[in-house]
Amino acid sequence: MDKKTLNTLEYNEIKNKIEKFCKSKLGKSIANKLEPMIDEDEIRQSLDETYEAMSMIYKFSNPPIYEIINVKASIMHVSKGGYIVPEVLLKIGQILSSVHDIKRYAGESDENHENYPMIMAMMDSLMEEPDVVATINNAIISEDEISDNASRNLARIRQTKRQKTENIRDKINSILSSNDQALQENIVTMRDDRYVIPVKVSHKSSFKGIVHDHSSSGQTVYIEPMEVVELNNELRMLEAEEREEIIRILKEISDRVYDAKDSIFVDQDVLSRLDFIFAKAKYAIEIDATNPKLNTNGYFNFKNARHPLLDKKKVVPISIYLGDDYNTLVITGPNTGGKTVTLKTVGLITLMAQSGILIPVDENSEVAIFDNIFTDIGDEQSIEQSLSTFSAHMKNIVHIVNNITFNSLVLFDELGAGTDPTEGAALAIAILRIFLDKSIRTIATTHYSQLKIFALTEKYVKNGSVEFDVNTLSPTYKLRIGIPGKSNAFEISRRLGLDDDIINNAKEILSQEDKDFEDVLSDIESEKKQIDEDKKRQLELKEDLLKLRDRYEKELEKTKLEKERIINEAKENANEIYMQAKEESRELINKLKFLEKESDARTVANDVESKFNKRIKKSYNKKLLNETSKKQNLQLGDEVEILGIDQQGTIVTEPDKKGDLLVQVGILKIKANVKNLKKIKEQEVIQSSKSIKSIIKNKANSDIKSEIDLRGKNIEEAIYELDKYIDDCV
Repeated sequence: MDKKTLNTLEYNEIKNKIEKFCKSKLGKSIANKLEPMIDEDEIRQSLDETYEAMSMIYKFSNPPIYEIINVKASIMHVSKGGYIVPEVLLKIGQILSSVHDIKRYAGESDENHENYPMIMAMMDSLMEEPDVVATINNAIISEDEISDNASRNLARIRQTKRQKTENIRDKINSILSSNDQALQENIVTMRDDRYVIPVKVSHKSSFKGIVHDHSSSGQTVYIEPMEVVELNNELRMLEAEEREEIIRILKEISDRVYDAKDSIFVDQDVLSRLDFIFAKAKYAIEIDATNPKLNTNGYFNFKNARHPLLDKKKVVPISIYLGDDYNTLVITGPNTGGKTVTLKTVGLITLMAQSGILIPVDENSEVAIFDNIFTDIGDEQSIEQSLSTFSAHMKNIVHIVNNITFNSLVLFDELGAGTDPTEGAALAIAILRIFLDKSIRTIATTHYSQLKIFALTEKYVKNGSVEFDVNTLSPTYKLRIGIPGKSNAFEISRRLGLDDDIINNAKEILSQEDKDFEDVLSDIESEKKQIDEDKKRQLELKEDLLKLRDRYEKELEKTKLEKERIINEAKENANEIYMQAKEESRELINKLKFLEKESDARTVANDVESKFNKRIKKSYNKKLLNETSKKQNLQLGDEVEILGIDQQGTIVTEPDKKGDLLVQVGILKIKANVKNLKKIKEQEVIQSSKSIKSIIKNKANSDIKSEIDLRGKNIEEAIYELDKYIDDCV
């Protein structure tokens, strides 16, 4: 990528922000070396890795990645007979501890491998070395201290050292207490790693020992008493022995680390990479970034793109696309209206995406992969080279023209500015035509009306504009594609207080062509506002309709469920009533069969019939019964079952208009409706006859009176009583 473009678009600022999110020096180093890529597969993989890491942060929080330094040189030094110093051993232990923790960060579930395949594959490639970690943690306390637990010999040496030091202190304290007058201070100090006492110069001769130092004033000499010289010598020997043992321990640990070097080198590289990827993910969360689509067709479509270096609470999103039905976009509008920010947003977001960094745009935005991005943005006046603004811009343009490739993106800010407007506009059109003829994607900002007309009349070129609110005299920073922007110079001047006569004179100076063009722009702008308002209302209506539809569907589903619930409850209740009626009827009929008092039998029969008819009407499926009676074609003399009371009998009367008829059940004639009757087969009749004969047989064993008194009864009652009496007699 063009180095000047990277600086102009502040690409390094993005790298710095990612670098701050890195936890390790190696992660920061990767971020610092980051550059845009041009291979689609590499870019796609890098973006997807970052997206997976962002998703994992949302689900599992930040990963346990600690400080990671490059330990390869220190470990390879072991092969030459050296050893690894405690500071580096601690860093190696930290790397291996991070491996242990991060492998358990998200767990080893199949779901995680399915949802985060690339990150989980990297974590799976990490290799644990628990023995090495345990050895380092057991032996190394800090960068300057080795634990007594490192070896038994070290523990013995240090114990002897402590005893020897105690002996020296006891001996010196004895000397101090007996020579108080000769001492400058009653303290024990050290010179050249040996215990000494401060003695007044005047009493120097009264002390036998070795002088190690003098005070700056010359009034004190530091003497090692002869009584402790031998003890100090022994202590120095123990210290030398301790150093040798520590070196031996470090070499032993270093050998174990060297044996595990392959695992450690892999872990170092993978952890560094993970640190960098998760740093990109953290930055993506900070700027509300998404994972874009990619293509190599030179087409990009940024939906609500935000410049990542601007305050996300204040930045105005822009939607911009290029490379489909047009390749060149000419953006016009007032100064400080957002034209330059638009150029930088497009360029920087493209660089970010090609670097594997998620970008601050809405979902389903698309990014084109360019071989190079060239920019001519900002005031490039060079004092050292004594170049004017126009000359500096032209130098950049010459560089771009000489280095451009087919798959490049070119961003021009105020193309043709800094010279005579007529010549500048003509030159700008000529330059744009060079890139247009080569189908090179180009965006240019300008104030020239000639470029607006060029964009209106030329194929594959489109106008764009940044809005300006003349009422508040402030830009809205909103980008509109398809409509050129007005200069608004006259309107702004009027609102700022410039006399109307001056403004009217200025309008008269304008050519008729310029006036007509400005009027056309005004009409277009008014119509565009009306269209935008209509579109907004349509969207609101559509949204309201969608809400109503959703509410209707929910209510419909709710009604359906309620209907099913009511039907199910009704079926359950009906079935319960039906079973209850059937049971009660059966019990009552059984009682009726064995009643001896005729009057009671008649009353119970009527009661049974009444109860049965009421319950059967409420509980039984009428449609099914009607269909059953029609199919059966019931006739006089047919043997039937009375549904609901589980009794069989013979039809003895024709049905009336309502379908009611009488069924002879043993000694009883029961009124029933054809809907409640079921025709039975011959085998069932035989079984029924046996049952009736059994009843009659049982009745025959009863005592029968020799006479029957029918006085006072009507004909129907008398016939019923007489039939029953004769049956009993039989």
